[in-house]
Amino acid sequence: MIRTAVIMARGLGTRMRRADDSAALDASQAAAAETGVKGMIPIRRPFLEYVISALADAGITDVVLVIGPEHDAIRQHFVHDAPPVRTRVRFAVQEAPIGTANAVTSAADVIGDAPFLVLNADNYYPVESFRLLAADETAGVVAFDRDALVTEGNIDAERVRSFAVLTVGNDGLLAGIIEKPGPALDLSSEAARWVGMNLWAVTPAVVSACRRVPMSTRGEFELPEAVAMAVREGVPVRVVRLSAPVLDLSRRSDIASVVAHLGAIEPRP
Repeated sequence: MIRTAVIMARGLGTRMRRADDSAALDASQAAAAETGVKGMIPIRRPFLEYVISALADAGITDVVLVIGPEHDAIRQHFVHDAPPVRTRVRFAVQEAPIGTANAVTSAADVIGDAPFLVLNADNYYPVESFRLLAADETAGVVAFDRDALVTEGNIDAERVRSFAVLTVGNDGLLAGIIEKPGPALDLSSEAARWVGMNLWAVTPAVVSACRRVPMSTRGEFELPEAVAMAVREGVPVRVVRLSAPVLDLSRRSDIASVVAHLGAIEPRP
């Protein structure tokens, strides 16, 4: 099985830094939100501890955090303040926030040719999603059931429009990706059932596509576009379909709901 996971923690956190008077935050949460480093938002413990703990529960033993040169707080926490006991944590520096495909290549430079999982630093995924995706050392993606995301987690139906919609072939392989479909998507349609939440299994063939993918219209090098390019080139990408929630920690208004879901958990990274 895959034993290494990459957590993309390089983002600028623009939405998290945005003021929101309706969000009830304590002083430590407000201070962390000001920095935009979502993985360090305290849910009693920093959010990233919960994510790494879930990875460890799934059998992941090696975690690479993709950070920026300025992210000393993350490095300080996991190296000096609270070193994980069930995982080895390493760091890959992404010099500029120029997209998730570039984050993957930054991590691959540290890891080498072994396959690895890739996930967001501002999502809490179910342990089962990691376990199923890591069970096979081939390229893959978890497709989350839209209805479970909306009814069981903290993601409302409209926010689904900001994620990727996945098309699954009859062979169980990824056939297409609609990235951030926006208002054109009929959320009630079968075509919008399977949602990608940036949880991937990456192989050297996908890393190669990440190194070659052109810049997107949003001005970034994006992992979904690199995977789509790899699929067009004949790389099979298996799809793990799962009916389970994912917690999203993108905005200040998300913090209270994440605390409600995770506040009783004692993370053991």
